Amino acid sequence: MMRQFYTPPGGVEEDRGFHCLDGNVATPAITQRIVLRALKRITLPKPKMIIQPPGGKTLVNFDTLFHTEADTINRSIRLLGKRVDLEISPASYVWHHGDDSTQTTSTPGIEYESGLPMDSYISHQYVDADVTVHPSVDVSYTARYRVNGSSWMSVAGTVTRPGPAVDLRIVEGRTVLLGR
Repeated sequence: MMRQFYTPPGGVEEDRGFHCLDGNVATPAITQRIVLRALKRITLPKPKMIIQPPGGKTLVNFDTLFHTEADTINRSIRLLGKRVDLEISPASYVWHHGDDSTQTTSTPGIEYESGLPMDSYISHQYVDADVTVHPSVDVSYTARYRVNGSSWMSVAGTVTRPGPAVDLRIVEGRTVLLGR
């Protein structure tokens, strides 16, 4: 195989690509680098931050729960004239609490369920009351691919999709004495 260049009289050199010595055009191999570049151009869903308690308010010094929904995505694309199947999976989550703190997890978190211990959740306690914070979540995806139905190979590298920030008001609870 050799790379062929051609310069027309008085013109600019043209790269005519790789050719086999027998005259056939060689097809470049699909590499992890090419697949990662294509993966970065694929539109992945924006992760949505789900907060409990709901309603855009939480209490100071109270466990506020976070979770998101992220699923494995299967796509087929064409690269260099070949079909490339992609299996794109969420691998890690960076939770931006909105108060300059972050938390990284390998799970998307879960919705509150009575009886589960607090360490089952992705939670954060805010220490300042009467402020509005803007938490968000970023999801990093890994992928594996196969070319024309061959065996699966892992893509070296990840693609991160940032989610939009949401408003969360931190309030202070006040005790009220109720008579009988």
